Formats: sequence, structure tokens, C-alpha cells
Amino acid sequence: MNQEQIKLYLLSALAAVVALTVHEFCHGYAAYKMGDNTAKNFGRLSFNPLKHIDIVGAICMIFFHIGWAKPVPVNPRNFRNPKKGFAITALAGPLVNIILGFLSCGVYLLIVALVGDKPIESEFLFNFLSNLIIFVYLFYTLNVGLGIFNLLPIPPFDGSRILHVVLPPRLYFGIMRYERRIYIGVLLWLLLGDSVALFLRAIPLVASTPILYFAVGIFDLSGMLSAVIQWVCGLMLSAWRLIPFLNV
Repeated sequence: MNQEQIKLYLLSALAAVVALTVHEFCHGYAAYKMGDNTAKNFGRLSFNPLKHIDIVGAICMIFFHIGWAKPVPVNPRNFRNPKKGFAITALAGPLVNIILGFLSCGVYLLIVALVGDKPIESEFLFNFLSNLIIFVYLFYTLNVGLGIFNLLPIPPFDGSRILHVVLPPRLYFGIMRYERRIYIGVLLWLLLGDSVALFLRAIPLVASTPILYFAVGIFDLSGMLSAVIQWVCGLMLSAWRLIPFLNV
């Protein structure tokens, strides 16, 4: 691993820690505003990363740009309106990440536009600006990735909490009983799915049948999510570039 790769991983780690911390804080704050003090009582209404970071989720954020943190404890019985409170609390984290991604996308284009091709004689300033551009770009893409990934309607991600609003309680809590097992399954799907898809696509029958070739792509969770994340990031870039000064 060379020096540039180490720097990239360090900047990714910093961006991931900030994005994950803000994500979980927003869950806790939304729950608190909706009438539930559970997160506050557990010390999760905090910007201290140590309160929120899940090591495996943070590593996935750094290397795959999609990940998770420790879920904020919530007691829906404390909400003034349980279904509404649960939905808003679940959406708060991903929504704020997507908003942060959109704003930092604009900041990234602004810095690039201001720096442009201007000669920078100071080595310190050149290195600082280069690292700042990389960090803001990573922060933008990581926030988008975190927001989209956590909207998956699969336990233990935030999208599964929204199912509480639309599914009958018995069915919802029946699914959530297997949350830990599903979590392990999604982790394996994320880490091994692309290899499984590659193996299956090497089989002559699959390779020669367009429908089968396309269908086995479902094993590649990281690939599918990356495609969606890139599309959303592209939309954000296009939106900001409507401003002539940022069309760089």
C-alpha cells in the first residue's frame, strides 16, 4: 500500500466517522423531538463518534462507501403518535445524509471552481487544497451512499423501520425477530455477492442467456447499490452545474 492509498483511506475514515455520527445523532434527536427520551437516556444524543460507531459498518463505509452504525435505541410507546414518530425517526438519519451529500457536492464544485488551474506556489497550500478537495468529494459520496444504503427495507437498516408503518404489527415483529440473522446475511451478501455473481456469469448457459445473465446480478448487492449511488451523485452534480459558475 503506497502513501497515496494510505492518505485516501485516512480521509475516507474521517469522512465516514463524521457521516455516521451525524446520521445516528439525527435519529436520536428526531426521536427526542417526537417524545421519546430513550436515545438521550442512553447517551446517544451526542456528536461523540465513540457513542455511535459500529466497527464493521465503519470499515464497510471506508472500503465499499456503504455502511452503518450502532442503531439508536427507540421506544415507540413513548411517541405521541407512534407510527408517525417511528417513521420520522427512521427517515431522519438517511434524509440528513442525502441533504449533506447534496450540500457537500456543491461545496466540492465551488472549491474546484475557485482553485481551477491557478498556480499555487506554496507546497503546504497546494497539499492542503488537494486534500480538502478529496475529503469533500469523499464526504459527498459517502453521505449519499450511507443515506441510500440505510433506506433498504431490510433489518437492521432504517428502511426496515419504515415497514412498521405499513405492515401489520404481527408480521413486522415476526420479521424483526430474525434481525440478527438477517444482518449477518446482508453482510455476507455485501462482501461475497459480487464473487458469486462473477462465478455464475462464467457458466456458459448463464453467459449465453441475457435474462439469466442479468438475473444473477441480484447477488451483487454492492454493485447494484454502487450503480444507484453513482446515478444519484450524477444527478446532484448536474443540478449544481446548472449554476454557470459551478459548471466545471
